[in-house]
Amino acid sequence: MTSQRQSGLLFAGLVGALAGAALAGRRGAAAGAFLLAATDAVARVRQKPGEIPAWWSRVVMSGALAAPAGWAAGRFLKPATVGLVAGSVAGALGLRPQKVALGPVVGAVAGLVGRRASPAVVAAGAVVGFRVLSAMVFREPQVDLLATQVPAAELPFVVPLAARGRYVGTGYVRELAEVLGGDYRADVPDVGIVGSLDDLAGPRFDPGGVDPLVREFYERTTRFRLDIVPVWRPWVRPGYLLYRTLVARPLGQANVPMNQRETLRGVRSRIDTISSGAESVRGWIRSFADTDEPIYVGIYTTYRYEGRGYVSVGFPVPQGNFTATLLPLPRAGGGLVLTSRSSLAHPGHYLSYIDPATGELTTLAVHGFAEQLDVYVENGSLRAEHAFSLFGLPFLVLHYTMRRK
Repeated sequence: MTSQRQSGLLFAGLVGALAGAALAGRRGAAAGAFLLAATDAVARVRQKPGEIPAWWSRVVMSGALAAPAGWAAGRFLKPATVGLVAGSVAGALGLRPQKVALGPVVGAVAGLVGRRASPAVVAAGAVVGFRVLSAMVFREPQVDLLATQVPAAELPFVVPLAARGRYVGTGYVRELAEVLGGDYRADVPDVGIVGSLDDLAGPRFDPGGVDPLVREFYERTTRFRLDIVPVWRPWVRPGYLLYRTLVARPLGQANVPMNQRETLRGVRSRIDTISSGAESVRGWIRSFADTDEPIYVGIYTTYRYEGRGYVSVGFPVPQGNFTATLLPLPRAGGGLVLTSRSSLAHPGHYLSYIDPATGELTTLAVHGFAEQLDVYVENGSLRAEHAFSLFGLPFLVLHYTMRRK
């Protein structure tokens, strides 16, 4: 038995013992440890390479974790309140907005039905009930484990570049050049986020039909100044404010402005490059002009697969990367659409852990996230709308006006 499997069984036994004690007192500890360890062992035997543990085993584990937490909360709260809190936490961990709303409802029902039961039973019932009901209602998986420890070449739709430290920031490309050993150039003039739109040609997209101004923006991005107007849906603003405070700013990545007032500070846009032989890295860095606080750092790449060109934008995070792979499509009037909404295999969003020693990828497909970028010319002006949705619910549109510097 491997050490990893031994550790897993030990952890399952410990959680089972705590859950059994919370549900049935000291006599239940041994039974809980045995049952949860057995559940974990069966799930691991049935688990295939590249798969996450079976859904039923994850549900049992979540209920076992909820039981001692409910027991502890019951020292201060009534069982009905424990059920509401347990359901709310389970819903929040589901991330999908519909699940966030469903969690408190299931928790309230569990608290009402189990008002005479122990808080541990109510908490476990709320969590297990939520997991079962949400699986029946929301049948599409939120994430899929695509690969574990595979060479980057096997996943061309992933940008295999991570942040080595805890902070990404506007100096990321310079730090990356020291790792890769290439020729670093900061704020390169007259360069674009793609080398040529012709690299994106495919059965549904002819670069020859693109308006010259749209082509110029992609191939000579640094010629343009960007004005941004963010429009957030009200339901997502509280959660985004929390994410921005606790994650984005400390990370120095994905720090989108909350409102137009913030964009009036000015947005600095530049492209840093790394050249190494035939390979080239283009990092588009946007930051607030007054402080150089990063808004986002994106590594732009293009590649071809089965006669189609794709754009992949990688957002480095510590020891990993969040990649958006987009399919180019024509837009009426000579515009260009880049979208992750497609029945093809590659477009989508991917979260990868990158092994710092080998560079191998462990990658999740994030199905609930979608985006579409529309770039077009209107009355002689270059404009763009960048729309984002989460599990089918729109939550943000970035309106851009691009003007030559």
